[in-house]
Amino acid sequence: MNSFSRITEQDLAWLRAELGGRVFSGEEISSDYDHDEMTEYGHFMPEAVVLAESTEDVSRVLAYCSRRGIPVTPRGAGTGLCGGCVPIAGGIVLSTERMKKVLEVDTANMTATVEPGVLLMEFPKALEGTGLFYPPDPGEKTATMGGNAMTNAGGMRAVRYGVTRDYVLGMEVVLASGEVIHLGGKTVKTSSGYSLIDLMIGSEGTLGILTGLTVKLVPEPKVNLSLLMPFDDLDACIGAVPRVLGCGCDPTAVEFMEREVISCAETYLGKQFPDTGAGAYLLVRLDGPGREALQPAIDTLTDLALSLGAKDVLLADTEERKDSIWNARGAFLEAIKGSTTTMDECDVVVPRDAIPVFVHRMMAIGKEAGVRIRSFGHAGDGNLHIYVCRDQLSDADWQEKVTSVMNQLYAEARLLRGEVSGEHGIGHAKKEFLARSVGDTQMALMRGIKAVFDPRGILNPGKIVS
Repeated sequence: MNSFSRITEQDLAWLRAELGGRVFSGEEISSDYDHDEMTEYGHFMPEAVVLAESTEDVSRVLAYCSRRGIPVTPRGAGTGLCGGCVPIAGGIVLSTERMKKVLEVDTANMTATVEPGVLLMEFPKALEGTGLFYPPDPGEKTATMGGNAMTNAGGMRAVRYGVTRDYVLGMEVVLASGEVIHLGGKTVKTSSGYSLIDLMIGSEGTLGILTGLTVKLVPEPKVNLSLLMPFDDLDACIGAVPRVLGCGCDPTAVEFMEREVISCAETYLGKQFPDTGAGAYLLVRLDGPGREALQPAIDTLTDLALSLGAKDVLLADTEERKDSIWNARGAFLEAIKGSTTTMDECDVVVPRDAIPVFVHRMMAIGKEAGVRIRSFGHAGDGNLHIYVCRDQLSDADWQEKVTSVMNQLYAEARLLRGEVSGEHGIGHAKKEFLARSVGDTQMALMRGIKAVFDPRGILNPGKIVS
């Protein structure tokens, strides 16, 4: 990591002269800014926090910090899971949480332009009455759209619609120098040189700070319903996935979940899941223009699931029934977190046909290490969320076991031609695993890209490659 300047009283005076009461230092800084959702990855207090309200704010701060060599860590809602928004090098946390305007909804071009601090759960309100919707559906609805873009967040609807990258058309970005650039726009295709916008998406604030985002919208489906398929065990459940995906029904989401994780969610929510008698469940969502149009897919999936060993197929076609299932699914992370003292997360993605092999190996690794592992994930795109739970292990035992388990999980994913992260990113917590996965040549190329965009290394230092 580069050598950086510490923030002085003169620096704070300059910042306050420019941004007034939106600059905080010392005991004024909330402890919220020293971590993200995975506190297992440490607490790092910034020297100052700046709440930006405009592109101009971000530009002025970065130009000043570039001259002074002060590190800047961009932050949205702080809901990340790999330490991507924590200031491990000190310096300034530059928050865009106040930049939350929906600037435009363009129904003719089927786009929307937003500031980065717009919350994912708030954005649909701006689209009401337009007949359009924004398909990316990451599980953490309190995340910001800017944060989603800078981590290339996925979500449960990725099977049919794709991930955040597939919906980002344009970006306004402030470079480390303070210069503002505009990438892309409202055009739906381009073949105009290197795709800098694709470099920026998923860069976790290491190449520039996002201040504006133009996203693609699509016609909203009139109807959605879900099919819950209970299986005796996880083997049969996961084994059904390739057939479900290949049967021609075009599912929007295909999720798998274990009974133990559902139990955690029931306790966390204080509500019962619709079925509690199976070892594992497959959850399939269908979108369409109407119930009649979806009936052939319902029939096909029902017959297929029963032929593959499902004990039943439960149809959720009312809001109450759908909520009882999807609310539980959405609570899995918090429910698992609430069931243990602390935990570590593995967010690997493997080829879809390798899911059964990986799940088998994951279970064996946990058993051999003597630790409790809970998992769920997007069976439709091969992205598994695996949580290693500390429970009552001592500090020494936990560190030894979690290190061994994580090393084995990532090594197994590598053998299956998988990747370190499917949607949560790298941050500082997964850097070592990324380097092992992609090798020296790719890491050198990424470091070269970082050096071009950020020659002094002030942007989110210590993350991904630095």
